[in-house]
Amino acid sequence: GSVADRDRPGAGLGAVRDHDHRCGRVLRLSGPCVDGAAVSALQEVKQAARKAAFARRKAAHEASGPGEAALLSGVLAGYRGVPIAGYMAMRTEIDPLAAMEEAAAHGPVGVPVIEAPGQALTFARWMPGCELKDGPFGAMIPASAEIMIPEIVIVPLVAFDVQGGRLGYGGGFYDRTLELLRSHRPTLAIGFAYAAQEDRALPLEPTDQPLDLIVTENGVMTPKSR
Repeated sequence: GSVADRDRPGAGLGAVRDHDHRCGRVLRLSGPCVDGAAVSALQEVKQAARKAAFARRKAAHEASGPGEAALLSGVLAGYRGVPIAGYMAMRTEIDPLAAMEEAAAHGPVGVPVIEAPGQALTFARWMPGCELKDGPFGAMIPASAEIMIPEIVIVPLVAFDVQGGRLGYGGGFYDRTLELLRSHRPTLAIGFAYAAQEDRALPLEPTDQPLDLIVTENGVMTPKSR
């Protein structure tokens, strides 16, 4: 089956969640009367959080060894045959490739393709050893243009919190994509990161899409109640 059919941690939780009760530490803005100064202040906080998280991620990446995707493989083993989107790791991102290769033996696997700024991602069918080409922003994408629609999305990130919040790169691609996917069917978002990327005071906005599970090299976390 599908994600909605599975009785496992995070299964069926893909519907867009209420963001109003994340936690008191979270800075958020909403409403038509938010002024430019407040928006600018939030962006400054986000940039500072990204800078700190990039440094932690770099250190974790340099200290990492083989098998960092082993726990992710274990999670995905509970969803054999469900369409999955992974990603081609860039720079110091934790690499899901080993888990993607294992999943591809049982069902369709795709990787994200940036079509244009301000739009949702599409996903191109990927298989181990398939021909790749350069995509936007330096990410490798399959040379073939076969499009697939995932029910599980492995999400790269800069930082995360234990409530399932995610800080990305600032383009909003995954937020738009998860919102679109979840408007049609339950979609499981799995944040994949080094444990060092956790942030206890993550700056978030109402448009930020929540993670259903967080997998690191050290453990699997179901986000705490908001």
